[in-house]
Amino acid sequence: MIRKASVMKVYKQHHEEYRKRHDELWPEMKDMLKEHGVLEYSIFLDAETDSLFAYLTIKDEELWARSADTDICRKWWAYMKDIMETNPDDSPISRELPEVFRLAD
Repeated sequence: MIRKASVMKVYKQHHEEYRKRHDELWPEMKDMLKEHGVLEYSIFLDAETDSLFAYLTIKDEELWARSADTDICRKWWAYMKDIMETNPDDSPISRELPEVFRLAD
């Protein structure tokens, strides 16, 4: 199991819309994530800074990387680009965060 974390930005006026779209996550998007090795995926919002903190566990880095090349992922990015900061290809502007501490059994 591989743990990953990243940060993104949602536009202030779209916090609730961001939540709504994820509450209504398309079944085919959910299936694609599972098919690409996602075991868990959580996103947290810091409403004061408009920052999104994403945390996920995956099975394999290469499998996960291929998720970005799927039609459904690109469709999702296009769907989300009006409410968050994105790159020219519609992918979210995202910074990976290195793990600096973990307490586990």
